[in-house]
Amino acid sequence: MPPTSTAEAVRTATMNDVPGVARVLGRAFANDPLPRWLFPDDDTRMARTVRLSAVVAGFGHIPRADASVVETGGVIRGAALWEPPEGGPEDASFLLRALPHLVPLIGLSRIPDLVRYFGELAHSRPEEPHWYLALLGTDPVARGTGVGSRLLRAGLARADADGLPVYLETMNSANLGYYERFDFRVVRVLNDARYPSTYCLLRGSSA
Repeated sequence: MPPTSTAEAVRTATMNDVPGVARVLGRAFANDPLPRWLFPDDDTRMARTVRLSAVVAGFGHIPRADASVVETGGVIRGAALWEPPEGGPEDASFLLRALPHLVPLIGLSRIPDLVRYFGELAHSRPEEPHWYLALLGTDPVARGTGVGSRLLRAGLARADADGLPVYLETMNSANLGYYERFDFRVVRVLNDARYPSTYCLLRGSSA
């Protein structure tokens, strides 16, 4: 039975949370278009998605205090990875730390494709200062309990306090209605046969 009434408040993730964050994000996204593109093998995709989530969260967002979690009964059930207006983990120092882990995980031959894909998405980022929601995932057993909405609202409140817009990307069209309920709108759709179809969404500032 899914957890319902014991969800705790949103808190900032610590390095001790990396395994739990990776597990949640791996379970949340293993069957989404991007992991399917990166990891075509059904038998290993879940484990590889968990490992990729650990690299991204553990080397990038969590050390910068740009990750938040919600627990249920002491178990992390949802996680959000954010990038603040002044920049985040997608920089040279992150790549230097992460590359030794990404190459064996993704494969050296796939790295150029991944770089080109994210380079193409960078063209859709707002030029003005903004908060970027890199990942928001909920453990499947906790879906429908409000964990994801709690994480999203906490991040949006922070952006509203700054008077800044929020930008995100999703590769799953089923997520569009959810984000539209929080006043996001699609500003670009990347339809390129080389990459997963990607929807770029923006929520304007409250200022």
